[in-house]
Amino acid sequence: MNNYKLLIQYDGTEYSGWQSQQNAKSVQDEISDSISKLLKHKIVLIGSGRTDSGVHALGQVANFKSSAKIDLRKFQYSLNSILPSDISVISVDQVDEFFHSRFTAKSRTYLYVISKRKSPFYKMYSYFYKGNLNVETLNDRSKILIGEKDFSSFCKNHQEVENKVCHIFSVKWKETEDLYLFFIEANRFLHGMVRAIVGLLLHACKNNLTPAQVEEIINLKNRQAAADTVPAKGLFLYKVRY
Repeated sequence: MNNYKLLIQYDGTEYSGWQSQQNAKSVQDEISDSISKLLKHKIVLIGSGRTDSGVHALGQVANFKSSAKIDLRKFQYSLNSILPSDISVISVDQVDEFFHSRFTAKSRTYLYVISKRKSPFYKMYSYFYKGNLNVETLNDRSKILIGEKDFSSFCKNHQEVENKVCHIFSVKWKETEDLYLFFIEANRFLHGMVRAIVGLLLHACKNNLTPAQVEEIINLKNRQAAADTVPAKGLFLYKVRY
């Protein structure tokens, strides 16, 4: 059985998220149906991880198995020609049979984009924040997140998974002329976790919370203790590392 790996970009605005859901439009279904149409048989498409409704991807990874021997370049071209304009397959590679886009992944990196000013060109893919942010302060408060911790305070749905321990490898804020960019890399993420973390860090910056106060919110393991989440439209699955 041949195993094929896809690198995918998509605009999540019109989708209920990556994962297939009943009575909802998902990115996974759009790609699966298109591949099945080309190969003339059903396939099971496995993603590296779920993205929530309205969240985008610059580097989603997925794989599927098929007995068909595919001309990779031709297949990529044909697949892109029938996919909707808000989904693009950047590359197609044949990988070994043991590759699993979710379980083989060592880490995932998300990017959150905040715009400094109202702009028609940023409105679909960033959160317009009305106020000044100090990147040095944001980076200082973000250091508290690094390491293996219970992130229950940032989990949208407490009933979804029992294990809420994640290992965050790195966090970094960067600033450009028009944008604030937040990068976070971890072995796994909980439902709504990145957006809740960004919300807390913005709250900490605005209200001058100390690192100890931020750490206390994490240790409470209570979603009600953390700040509101930021909008989904500024969030991107940036990269998956294997």
